[in-house]
Amino acid sequence: MTDRLKMPPERDTRFYQRRKHDKWREVPSPDPALEAPVADSHAHIHMLPDPAWELARAAANGVDFVCMITDPSEDGPRPFDELADWQRESGVQVEVPIAVGVHPHNAKLYDDALEAVLLARLADPRVAALGEIGLDYHYDLSPRDVQRSVFARQIELAQARDLPIALHVRDAHGEAFEILRDADALGPRTLLHCCALSPDELAPWIESDCYIAYGGALTFKNADAAREGARLVPENRLLLETDSPYMTPEPMRGAACTPAHVVFTAVALADLRGQAPGPARERFLRQLSANTRTFLAR
Repeated sequence: MTDRLKMPPERDTRFYQRRKHDKWREVPSPDPALEAPVADSHAHIHMLPDPAWELARAAANGVDFVCMITDPSEDGPRPFDELADWQRESGVQVEVPIAVGVHPHNAKLYDDALEAVLLARLADPRVAALGEIGLDYHYDLSPRDVQRSVFARQIELAQARDLPIALHVRDAHGEAFEILRDADALGPRTLLHCCALSPDELAPWIESDCYIAYGGALTFKNADAAREGARLVPENRLLLETDSPYMTPEPMRGAACTPAHVVFTAVALADLRGQAPGPARERFLRQLSANTRTFLAR
């Protein structure tokens, strides 16, 4: 392993981490290498400095599917307008469907004009889900009653257009579950993004047959409850994600998260589920990728 580089080599698809005094070190890729390609079900790739390069880096590390998450209230048209260019410039074959929705942080911005923009985005054939939508009572950046109203409205839009729903829920899982239940929106058309729930908290979501996605937080030292929950999710309802550029997994904490980093979470989840490197892990990874494609199939 290379240590204490002044700067990582330019256009290098390996993994590097910033250390003290503006030095960098190379972080080894998973060893043994993953036996099958993996999918990132949730990434804000348009927020990365060079999306085309990050798609190339992802492909070089065995990631062949990345769902780009966008919000019309803050992202504007750029992700939709430039995605084809990023894919072409990357020079690789990475499938990139899009999810679009108004985040609960931005619910206070929701009005008829914003809904019109959202509806136009949903008509794009590349859009495979409505999200991330939901409730966030941790930051409360929008009033809670407004969050609930906007969440319920976007569930209606998803159902009217036969699109699955990607959820963002923080410190509000009980209320979010009730809203989804009242709208008859629980089940395999709903994905709980960035799951960190304990087994007891997770139980109703599992019983409702929802998909559950795990990202870098699964690797954090204080995530024992989430790891216990992740052991219980049925294999055909498990997904991987990064939430890039956030929630960087170990051993890459301190660096901006990119879709390529999903390989570290894949190893962690396979280990947690007792899927040893070799044929067992290959079968497991192929199942997770198939789950992602099934959920996001339009």
